Amino acid sequence: MKTNQSENNLISVRLDKWLWAARFFKTRALAREVIQGGKVQYNGQRSKPSKTVELGAVIKVPQGQDIREVRVLEVYDKRRSAPQAQTMYEETPDSIRQREANAEARKAGALYSPRPDHKPDKKQRRDIIRFKHQ
Repeated sequence: MKTNQSENNLISVRLDKWLWAARFFKTRALAREVIQGGKVQYNGQRSKPSKTVELGAVIKVPQGQDIREVRVLEVYDKRRSAPQAQTMYEETPDSIRQREANAEARKAGALYSPRPDHKPDKKQRRDIIRFKHQ
């Protein structure tokens, strides 16, 4: 069932439901928890999960180690496929630039914290524990 843009303007959707429908979170409960924790900003302010989403609003959403800043293009209350969900919003250029800079910084940091080639065996673990307790 296809809806046209005028019907989209009439739909009032809660913020937690929109974030779930746009596939930022796997469940509405997770979206509600993050919003109540103050980690999601709606037009630069903390909001409640029941906040009504409007076209053109800017929402900052944490994803992994980054924060995505997106502009609302479409409002739906039903979860859609991933390609369709990506049409519901567009990420701001500043957000894209910041995410890429953070990714490069994480990659550069990984070079300075080397990982061992393998896990320590039983004798090596005992030696490590003995060394730590000295």
